[in-house]
Amino acid sequence: MQAIYSDVMISMSEFKKNPAAVLRDAKSRPVAVLSHNKAAFYMIEPALFEAMLEELADQDLHRTVLSRMGERARAIEVDIDTI
Repeated sequence: MQAIYSDVMISMSEFKKNPAAVLRDAKSRPVAVLSHNKAAFYMIEPALFEAMLEELADQDLHRTVLSRMGERARAIEVDIDTI
């Protein structure tokens, strides 16, 4: 069984009737649009999408930092005042 990651769900046929009303009624919450009782897609507001992208970028940066921290033994010390 597929997990649905939203507490607001609507069928594809109902969604097609009035997508703007679905978004308005969701009151900024994500909406799972279902096709044959499975999530076909999720509808989210731009602010949430942007926050998700920022979180993914932060996680990627975190992985990069951890990777580079493991390479500190090969680092070359530099005096920033002499550059």
